[in-house]
Amino acid sequence: MVQTPIQTLSEAQEWDLSDLYQGFDDPQLEDDLQELDRRAQAFRSHYRGKLADCSPSEVAIALQDLEAIHQKSGYLYAFPSLKFSADTRDSQAQQFEDKVMEALTQIENQLLFFELELQALNESQFAQLQDADALSNYCHYLQRIAEFRPHCLPEAVEQTRNQDVLTGREAFIKLRSVHLGEQDYDPVTIPEGKTVDSEAELSSLLFQGDAETRLNAYQSVRRVLKHHNSLYGYILNTVSQDRRIESQMRGYPSTLHQQLLIDEVSEPVFRAIMEGMKSRYDLFQRYYRLKGQALNRKIRICDTYAPWTTDPTPPIDYQTGVTTLLDALEQFDVNYARRAEEFFLNNWVDAKVRPGKRGGAFCAYFHGKHSYLLLSYTEDYSSLFTLAHEMGHGLHFDWIDRKQSYFNSNPPLVLAEVASTFNELLLLDRLLDQAGDDAALRQALITRQLEDQLSLLFRQSTISRLELDIHERAQQGSFDASFVNEAWMNLYGELCGDAVDLLEEHQYDWARIGHIFFKPFYCYQYTASTLVSLACYQKYLEVGPEFVPGYLELLASGSQWNQVEALRHFVDVDLEDETTIHNALLYVEGLVNQLEATL
Repeated sequence: MVQTPIQTLSEAQEWDLSDLYQGFDDPQLEDDLQELDRRAQAFRSHYRGKLADCSPSEVAIALQDLEAIHQKSGYLYAFPSLKFSADTRDSQAQQFEDKVMEALTQIENQLLFFELELQALNESQFAQLQDADALSNYCHYLQRIAEFRPHCLPEAVEQTRNQDVLTGREAFIKLRSVHLGEQDYDPVTIPEGKTVDSEAELSSLLFQGDAETRLNAYQSVRRVLKHHNSLYGYILNTVSQDRRIESQMRGYPSTLHQQLLIDEVSEPVFRAIMEGMKSRYDLFQRYYRLKGQALNRKIRICDTYAPWTTDPTPPIDYQTGVTTLLDALEQFDVNYARRAEEFFLNNWVDAKVRPGKRGGAFCAYFHGKHSYLLLSYTEDYSSLFTLAHEMGHGLHFDWIDRKQSYFNSNPPLVLAEVASTFNELLLLDRLLDQAGDDAALRQALITRQLEDQLSLLFRQSTISRLELDIHERAQQGSFDASFVNEAWMNLYGELCGDAVDLLEEHQYDWARIGHIFFKPFYCYQYTASTLVSLACYQKYLEVGPEFVPGYLELLASGSQWNQVEALRHFVDVDLEDETTIHNALLYVEGLVNQLEATL
């Protein structure tokens, strides 16, 4: 792999996937698929029906073999899925992804017996495994298996379920992605004369200073969502009904309860987060009333990210953005920054804007290698903060990769979002230092961060409120798009109060939220991790460099610990203490107070 010097990054780069495979015609792809199938068959032949007679040392060897199979499966899935994300119009990538998914599902079905046989062990046998020194590295993994024991299904049913998902739930989820990627949007011309028509560029116009441009961009995207409202409603209903059926099959009270067990979050913590946010809607509304006063107009939903002044915020080109981010990380820890630099030098980042590219941003991690970052960099500060966010994920996984085996490498989702938000706070401090006496830029940066925090705390928890409505309705029977439209508008109306005017098009906005399709009740975890990140950052500001080692150990812990215990142990943050929520909201309120004092 050829490295790209930072100083030559004159424009947003595209990623290089050659350390996975050279292309779809790479014979190694087919060879690896066949070899993986052989290894899975050999594993099944050696262990199936015999696990109860294995010693703890033999179980440890089996787990290591299983980890190696899963690791290779990840590489095989990575290549076509990343290619497809980079260009959802690439039919070859789509077809190969389908082929690989089918092959990996067959392999997974061959391996299902292992956890099922572990779950079937009697209490005494299972306790012996949990207490064995040979399995000390897998303590939390075994504890998680014990927690899921009441909800497992017979092997044949699990296999059928895996196969059905490919042509059922996952197919509908992918249909939405493919369909959105094929859409054309009405072009919008900005006052400077440039015309844009991609979803990423249109969304970036919501940060522009011209009110008419923001409205036109907002409506262009939602016009497409309105046109296909019934389709996206049908897909969401189908996916939600499938999750309801699965929850019932496995003996969960609801989809929420199933997901909370997966997330390692107790229901009281979930409810405390939801109620804590609802109790402070006044913060959200107060901020947007202040913004309306500054803009001399009531804020519309398309104006929530508008700049506070009509003076345009200067663009920040890709090279400048990258070097600024690296400087911010270096102030925190030099080794942290140097590892981040590797992502750019090795082209593990795809930041270029182009038609057909998947919307949004993500970090895709593959144990034993590294992460790949995808975003669309549009030369504004929002894009730079997105880059910082995804780099936080990449660095988190890098620290995990140094310390953890495969089964300890997937942190619970609240913990998984801490590094990304923490990175944004580091970047903000660096940008404020650079802004110096530039009052307009300082205000733009502070208000942008406030708006980001308000979104993570209040918008994301509102999305989870929508999901509560959706999945409770799914328990009663099917629903259509009109139900989701009405629920979304009612919930957002409660959040906005009289501080923000909701446009008619906002009722269709839910279809843009990929997580409600991909993974239920994901978004509240953004809220939870923001609360935790703010707590971590406050401690870092208090104690300085002494905070760094514990923080990096927290990242490196992966899923080896229960996440609540890990937060307490490494950084002294207690997610179960309601004062964590209270103090984080006081921190945000303090920022609003500082902003109000400047007006």
